[in-house]
Amino acid sequence: MARRYDSRTTIFSPEGRLYQVEYAMEAISHAGTVIGVLSKDGIVLAAERQATSNLLEQSLDNEKIYEMNDNVVAGVAGHAADANILINQSRAIAQRYLLKYDSPMPVEQLVRRLCDMKQGYTQYGGLRPFGVSFLCAGWDTTFGFQLYQSDPAGNYSSWKAACIGENFSNAQSILKQEYKDEEGGSGVVGGQMTMDDALKLTCQVLSKTIDTAKLSSKKLEFATITLKDGKPFIHVYTSSEIDEVLKTYESVIKPADSQ
Repeated sequence: MARRYDSRTTIFSPEGRLYQVEYAMEAISHAGTVIGVLSKDGIVLAAERQATSNLLEQSLDNEKIYEMNDNVVAGVAGHAADANILINQSRAIAQRYLLKYDSPMPVEQLVRRLCDMKQGYTQYGGLRPFGVSFLCAGWDTTFGFQLYQSDPAGNYSSWKAACIGENFSNAQSILKQEYKDEEGGSGVVGGQMTMDDALKLTCQVLSKTIDTAKLSSKKLEFATITLKDGKPFIHVYTSSEIDEVLKTYESVIKPADSQ
């Protein structure tokens, strides 16, 4: 039955489904894992690199984590070429906003513009959906630290901890169990989670969801967004810094290695 209705993105099946959009989501479920964890002090993003040959010259740019603006960093899962187009468009949108209003673009507004672009590619004939999902971590003066997830259909939602890509259902179960959700005395979003707690939880989830004998900087990317002198500060970890993080939280990684 599906074959009669999956030739175009503009054709609904009798059940009200858009199969091409569902196929795009299925492609993302086979992509490398991306995890985001919100804390009261900032946000941690971590992503799984695709396996490559040792002969391949390593790029200076990251493969899975990108800066969209001075106050927004994103992790992507899916087709890298599609992600590059959307990242460049998002950067242009953020810079036009800065030029017009002389202030950084609010995080949710940037995510909404990105999702509007995605949704357009599911509505018009001759186009295909973007085969990529985003985890966008950012900060603005109105809502503080925020973590958003978007999908190929153009939907987005706000999360305290989220995962996209391969084994996302297992990762979500672990995040739901381990995330410290109680609000602190000041009522800040992120509850009792500190950045150390967020890094520890991220390493724990990665060790149990990524199919590898040992976690290493060759297979991972890390980034954080925090406040420095009252302004958002994005830090993309180097290989040596990633190895240091993995060594620091070795106690939560070891059990997964021994399984």
